[in-house]
Amino acid sequence: MKDRTDRGLRPTRFRTEDASSNNPIAQPGVMAPDNAAKPLEPEMAPIAAATDGDPKGPRQQHLTPFQESFKRFRRDKKAMISLGVIIFLVLLAIVGPPIYQHIGGSYNSTTNGVIGPDQYHSFGHAEVDRLTEGPSAQYWLGTDGLGRDILARLMQGVLISIAVAVLVEIVDIVLGIIVGVLAGYYGGWIDFLLARFTDIMFAFPGLLFLILISGIMGPWADKNLNHIPIIGANGNARLLLVSLALAFTIWPLMARYVRGQTLQLKQQQYVEAAKTLGSSDFQIILRHIIPNLFSIVVIASTLNISNTIISEAGISFLGLGVQPPGSSIGLMVSEGSQYIRTNLWVAIVPCTMLAIIVLAFSFLGDGVRDSFDPRAKD
Repeated sequence: MKDRTDRGLRPTRFRTEDASSNNPIAQPGVMAPDNAAKPLEPEMAPIAAATDGDPKGPRQQHLTPFQESFKRFRRDKKAMISLGVIIFLVLLAIVGPPIYQHIGGSYNSTTNGVIGPDQYHSFGHAEVDRLTEGPSAQYWLGTDGLGRDILARLMQGVLISIAVAVLVEIVDIVLGIIVGVLAGYYGGWIDFLLARFTDIMFAFPGLLFLILISGIMGPWADKNLNHIPIIGANGNARLLLVSLALAFTIWPLMARYVRGQTLQLKQQQYVEAAKTLGSSDFQIILRHIIPNLFSIVVIASTLNISNTIISEAGISFLGLGVQPPGSSIGLMVSEGSQYIRTNLWVAIVPCTMLAIIVLAFSFLGDGVRDSFDPRAKD
């Protein structure tokens, strides 16, 4: 057999692709690989860009329902501004008094001698010779009819309002979830008894019930709870009664909301699957029912806070809530109403603060409802 060169054959020239120009060039004696790079089809370019370096395929970011709701909430300007106002008021009520009581120098009082800002910036201290003064460098918002610092009393009043609202909502949520979940999940005679009990509670007029409890139990609270720190000090002994009475009148509405939501949740497929797998009723309620009540509970609680603050202010305005020398926004409105003709400023300041608090919580509640309601549309 003759050699290839003897038969006039030449080495085959194979084509490869230049990495820099993607144009086929001929290289002698080199065989082109079977998997030579080829240009991507136009419709495959986005997929290739998404899967570059990811062996699992296209990367897609899916938002959870909570993330989608929170995203809607952040786009609500009124709700975000209201949230900022509420945070500012909370910080003002908690951090404001200690800071305010360290601002200013010593003052030579005609009745108390030389005193410092820790005394004349206290909400209970009175200067009888400085009644109904306007804003000044010493008293930033002036003094009331007894010579007390309006700003110090206002910060204490905001703290009282927020504390009562939080305590009331805790009791409201706990009772509402317990009664609503039991009535909605089990049904039957349990639902009948709990539903009739909530109907009886709805029959109580809320404001009249608060007046009745405060009027009957108020003197007892002033005598027996006055020495308890925080709860009874500085005329706040009746706050516990007011908070419990408020919670006692509003929890049936929360229970009704929770019951209706529970009736829908227990029909879901994941609840039926949990029953099939042998999960107990307690496990199903704890793991599947209660976590899915988050939206309805948060919405109802946020909307109830403004009503709670108004109710507490109304009770204090009538003289059945916080007692002097304590401070409450309702008590400040009641005291300032006596000076409407002589010094309108004393009445305007607490009324304005009450309006700001109620509007902030109302707008926040509307924003939470629009964002976290499952039926809401973007």
